[in-house]
Amino acid sequence: MNELTKEWVEKAEGDFNTALREYRARKAPNYDAACFHAQQCIEKYMKARLQHAGIPFGKTHDLIALLELCIPIEPLWEAFRTSLIILNRYAVDFRYPGESATREEAKEAVSIMRSLHESMRKALGI
Repeated sequence: MNELTKEWVEKAEGDFNTALREYRARKAPNYDAACFHAQQCIEKYMKARLQHAGIPFGKTHDLIALLELCIPIEPLWEAFRTSLIILNRYAVDFRYPGESATREEAKEAVSIMRSLHESMRKALGI
């Protein structure tokens, strides 16, 4: 695994841990952050996989656009599409005033993140 791919993985793991920590916090949980970091974790794992395969991806937070780039090398990831559509919302929606994530939304985001996490790690040989 090249160094840039390793950096994407390290950053993805940071988001994984942050999402879990914020969701589990007993005092002042930040559900917006849990949702955002769940989305970021999966985004960064997808970028790590693309980087590992030498596929350029540009600057995007759109998980569906990244999925389209991943499908040729990871065709089974098509099964993730519905989950990625749900996570996609958390890249921006809760980052600005006017909308906040609920505990239930954070639970869903963290659950999706956990379910995709292992598959994405396996694809990278981790």
